[in-house]
Amino acid sequence: MTEVTTKITVTSSEDRYKATRNVTLVGLVVNVFLSLAQLIGGFFTHSQALIADGIHTLSDLASDVVVLVAAKMASKDADDDHPYGHGRFETVATVILGLALAGVAVGIGMSAIGRLMNPERLTQPAPLALLFAALAIISKEGLYHYTMAVANRINSKMLKANAWHHRSDAISSVLVALGVAGSVFLEIPWLDSAAAVLVAGMIFYMGARLILDSTMELVDTALDVEKTAEIKNFIGAIEGVEHMHLLRTRKMGNTVLADVHLQVNSYLSVSEGHFIAENVIHKLRKKFPEMHDITVHIDPEDDETVSPSSHLLSRNEIMAKIYPHIKEAGLDQDIRNIVLHYIDGKIEIEIFLSGQQDESKLILLKDACKTCDEVRTVNIHQQLFS
Repeated sequence: MTEVTTKITVTSSEDRYKATRNVTLVGLVVNVFLSLAQLIGGFFTHSQALIADGIHTLSDLASDVVVLVAAKMASKDADDDHPYGHGRFETVATVILGLALAGVAVGIGMSAIGRLMNPERLTQPAPLALLFAALAIISKEGLYHYTMAVANRINSKMLKANAWHHRSDAISSVLVALGVAGSVFLEIPWLDSAAAVLVAGMIFYMGARLILDSTMELVDTALDVEKTAEIKNFIGAIEGVEHMHLLRTRKMGNTVLADVHLQVNSYLSVSEGHFIAENVIHKLRKKFPEMHDITVHIDPEDDETVSPSSHLLSRNEIMAKIYPHIKEAGLDQDIRNIVLHYIDGKIEIEIFLSGQQDESKLILLKDACKTCDEVRTVNIHQQLFS
């Protein structure tokens, strides 16, 4: 069995880091001004929902810092301590983003529910609060589209999570606007706090999804069934692959790691088997650019459930048994090569001799070699070498 490994990155680590840094810095600046506008506007317009949304925006600042730090760490090349790279930093950062969202949601929800249960604490927002809510909607939706475009370009799950963070902010601001509008135009004071509760629920759901998805990645969850089947079908159609088994995949940040066993013709040379492995890796990289680290095991037979040849003698051990017979036949000076095939729990021996030899010697040699229990067949090839 031979093994071939290669690595590929869709975009260079430095380019990924620069793109992530730039889009995150834009989001950070927007969030600074927006959170100040929401908090100040909520205070002066007496809108609890707007203040809650401003606190939510403040949490985005911490999230942006986490993204910047994680992007810098993830951009580092593989080293002795992290031979598979630093992609997990993005995954951990996504978990932190999810935890931040969930924590903010709990705080907003508890505060809003407290006001709903104590009507004397309810306030009537001023119409101007709608202007601040509209400003938040436009800003957050713009950040969502900008961040998602960059995330798709560099295939970053962390940036996609941050983009959805912006989208959740935009939706929460829509709920804030509806709550404020209801309180102002319908004169129903509890609608503002009810909107804050809805915002909290939505934020908590988004955070929980980020935590769950990223946690599954941290425990090396495989790709979904459909994607795995697509990869299997693609590999099975490549020239030289007779059968494939034991395909294993796992995610690491924006990339996928995989290893697979390929069964090829049992009598191929090592170099041809290696070529097939390299060809499979090359084609996989072109078809699925997200596949980062690919390991291919070349097998002469199906070893999915058993290793039928693991108990057999090694080359040195088998040579120690058959070489005395070769010498006894007087052929030790004529040996050019001996090839061993470990197949189906037995050893098949091919002996290459120079010149034409006496047929009786060859028959005696074959019979002597086959007295070894591990040997199934012995084929002797006579060749004229210059």
